[in-house]
Amino acid sequence: MAQAVVKTDFNFPNQKSVYHGKVRDVYNINDKYLVMVVSDRISAFDVVLPKGIPYKGQVLNQIADKFLDATSDIVSNWKIATPDPMVTIGHFVETYPVEMVVRGYLTGHAWREYKSGKREICGIPMPEGMKEHQRFPKPIITPTTKAHEGHDEDISKEEIIKQGLVSKSEYEQLEKYTLALFKRGTEIAEKMGLILVDTKYEFGKKEGKIYLIDEIHTPDSSRYFYLEGYQERQDRGENQKQLSKEFVREWLMENGFQGKEGQQVPDMPASFVDQVSERYIELFENITGDKFKKADANEVIARIEKNVNANLKVLL
Repeated sequence: MAQAVVKTDFNFPNQKSVYHGKVRDVYNINDKYLVMVVSDRISAFDVVLPKGIPYKGQVLNQIADKFLDATSDIVSNWKIATPDPMVTIGHFVETYPVEMVVRGYLTGHAWREYKSGKREICGIPMPEGMKEHQRFPKPIITPTTKAHEGHDEDISKEEIIKQGLVSKSEYEQLEKYTLALFKRGTEIAEKMGLILVDTKYEFGKKEGKIYLIDEIHTPDSSRYFYLEGYQERQDRGENQKQLSKEFVREWLMENGFQGKEGQQVPDMPASFVDQVSERYIELFENITGDKFKKADANEVIARIEKNVNANLKVLL
């Protein structure tokens, strides 16, 4: 089995700091550039699981790379280069403290809220009489706060503006970008025989200009259904065929873990880790239409360091 990258500890030229997220390790180069290493860590229920998934980082980085390019006419993005299959180098920006979650369908968290009797999410009303996985009349934006630890929390547009997290005019611009990106993502997905169900976007600002940052339309940040048979499954009240990491959450729940206090993360057997790796590669090929080429898994850390240093030499 290929070696999974679960930890990085680089010291790049002009490095000021490093932030280790759930999946990404982000290196600040002199407050000018960010080196984002997409590790093979996997999180579910806001918990990083003990074992990494080989090639997962490459899958996420290369999907995001493709869709950043495919949406750059809508909004500028932070990407400057992808010097390694697992790395993106981009502009250092001041990030907005909210994530823009956009939903086209009543699924996941929105469905759980709906099922509990709520008819409003993040201040947005949801129609009566809807079924799970049903399409909303039009996509809704349900923002969350950005938590460095623990769970992101739902928040309304009004609350974001009231708390001064984002100004009214900038938030409304983020809304416009979010809906335009989701429309583009929906069109691309449809060509691939998929439905983009929901996703999240993150934005930042540099010298007064808004940038799309981080990842876009990856299976970690988005949920996809297969388009073929969607309506038939809805009519029969069956579950939809999903293309997301939902299957990992389902496996964890079957093994008694939902991220609640006192619960122990179950040990993932090697066979399941392999299965997850294969599923991520399948996701890549379905979402992009490209054949996945496994990067050389020997001495991955040395490879990343060499590729990043060569790129920084040009930038600095």
